[in-house]
Amino acid sequence: MADSRTSADGGMETSYGFREVADGEKQGLVNEVFHKVAKRYDVMNDVMSMGMHRAWKDAMISALNPRKEAGYRVLDVAGGTGDIAFRIVEASNRLAHATVLDINGSMLGVGAERAEKKKLSDNLTFVEANAEELPFEPNSFDAYTIAFGIRNVPHIDVALKEAYRVLKRGGRLLVLEFSEVDLPLLDRVYDAWSFNAIPKFGKAITGDAEPYQYLVESIRKFPNQQDFATMIREAGFSRVNFTNYTGGIAALHSGWKL
Repeated sequence: MADSRTSADGGMETSYGFREVADGEKQGLVNEVFHKVAKRYDVMNDVMSMGMHRAWKDAMISALNPRKEAGYRVLDVAGGTGDIAFRIVEASNRLAHATVLDINGSMLGVGAERAEKKKLSDNLTFVEANAEELPFEPNSFDAYTIAFGIRNVPHIDVALKEAYRVLKRGGRLLVLEFSEVDLPLLDRVYDAWSFNAIPKFGKAITGDAEPYQYLVESIRKFPNQQDFATMIREAGFSRVNFTNYTGGIAALHSGWKL
């Protein structure tokens, strides 16, 4: 079936939602989606998660528990608007430094503007680059975070290996992503909401339903919790586990470079 999930063996690199594309084609299509929604990204996440993404992100930061020291360095990937990075810096009492990396310049522009308004610019660096080819030396960061972005990376296995490479020994990976609902009734309700309501809300908000249709479909293609945990282990990480939020609508995956 077109909507069947990919596995730990791959498949996301040629999946643009339920549509199969050539290897190498997906990144450009995804870039166009985020150029379209950059200015409305927070509204988009509210629609996609029924407002729950804020609580999930707060839980992610609590799990990270960033150290309150000036030398603490975090790489937040696919985090162009700064949502996670701002939380990390604030949780460190504005002592940590976060590098926000995104392949999409429109998203980074929104984040830089927001950082200036929040007077957080001194704690942040914005970098336009690809998660599959990070422009950093090995052993550079204490933590690597990515929230609702890993499923949009074509070669997820490559991105995970890059995460491992740039983390210091003892560094931590945290990945927050929409996942597989494990409650039958909630599963049906969430499917109905996703496929019937979200594209319509997207069109009303942005005038274009297509980006939201892709995002809904990409959630259903992403490997389930166990398969994604396997991918993290295969990238070299230890003590890999995950925590489901809201019945598995989202899951927080954790791994350590030991």
